[in-house]
Amino acid sequence: NLLAAAGITRVMSMDLHAGQIQGFFDVPFDHLYASPVLLEHAKHRFMGKELVVVSPDAGGTELARAYSKRLGAGLAIIDKRRSGPNVAEVMHVVGDVDGKQAVIVDDMIDTAGTLCNASTALMQAGAGSVRAYVTHGVLSGKAIERVENSDMTEMVITDSIAATDGVEGCAKLRQISIAPLMAEAMLRISEERSVSSLFT
Repeated sequence: NLLAAAGITRVMSMDLHAGQIQGFFDVPFDHLYASPVLLEHAKHRFMGKELVVVSPDAGGTELARAYSKRLGAGLAIIDKRRSGPNVAEVMHVVGDVDGKQAVIVDDMIDTAGTLCNASTALMQAGAGSVRAYVTHGVLSGKAIERVENSDMTEMVITDSIAATDGVEGCAKLRQISIAPLMAEAMLRISEERSVSSLFT
C-alpha cells in the first residue's frame, strides 16, 4: 500500500520466497523466475553426465522437480529437522544419488547451514560431486566461510543481490547475471506482450 501510495503502478520481482506476496498488491505484479538463466548454465555444465537434482527440504520439491524434468535428471530430497531458528540438522537423503553429479536447487541462501549440511549428506550417500544453483545469495554471517569449507564443488548464484568482496573472493562461488532476462521482461511489459512465455 505504501508503494502504491507513492505512485508505483506495476511491480516486477524475481523468485519470491513466498509466492503469496503477490496477493497483497492491487497493482499488476509480474513474478519472474531465474530458472531459464540457471538452467542454461547447468545444461552446458552437465551435458552428458549422470545427474540428480536435489531439493534441500520438502518445501523445495516442486522447484527441484521442475529442474529435474528440464535437465532429464533424477530427483532426490534432503529430509531434515530444524533444532532451532536458522539451525538445520540433516537426517538422510531420499533418492538415488550414488555416483551421480548432485545439483541442489533453492531460491535463497542465507546462513548456508542447510546447503552445507545437505552437501555433506549427499557426499556421504555416495554422490560424485555436489553443486548448488541458488537465485538469491543473501550470504549472511559466516555463510561464505561455510561455503568455502563445505563439500560443495561450486555454488552458482545470480546477481539479484550485488556481490560483496567476500563473494568475489570465494573460489567456490560463481555469480551469473539475470540482467538480460529482466531487460527482456521490461521490454515485453512496455510493448504489452506476454511475459509468461519467457518461462514456457
